Amino acid sequence: VSRNNKNVNLENGPKMSKIVPKNLVPYRRHYSESSFWKKLSSVAVKAGSKVVWAALVLYYELTDPKVSLRDKGIILGALGYFILPLDLIPDFIPALGFTDDLGALLAAYRAVSSNITPEVRAAASEKLASWFGPQEGEKAAGEVEDELR
Repeated sequence: VSRNNKNVNLENGPKMSKIVPKNLVPYRRHYSESSFWKKLSSVAVKAGSKVVWAALVLYYELTDPKVSLRDKGIILGALGYFILPLDLIPDFIPALGFTDDLGALLAAYRAVSSNITPEVRAAASEKLASWFGPQEGEKAAGEVEDELR
């Protein structure tokens, strides 16, 4: 997977059921880089900085060529779920709409967190700060890290 790929395709690799947790397998097919950026940019303010932070970290981790196939599968499942317009709690429901998305993103984040590099976190922080400002970016990163402890 490179940063220039528009779609991440693992179809020719090992069986996805051995790489991606079963509850995320159906969602991996919904991921494409263009749909990720379209969804993220359209819901960033409504979803909040924690959702955006987690999605950005996973996105940048996915683009790292050193990431294992297992981690890519987990990330694809979570990002695919995030992109999917209809999910467990519809995104249009005020205050609740993104809680299921955050749950999926945090589960994936937790599963791959030991492999996330400072460079990936820095790239996510930089992008988040460009949308929410530097203070909100730091706050979101801290809150996500605190929730995972």
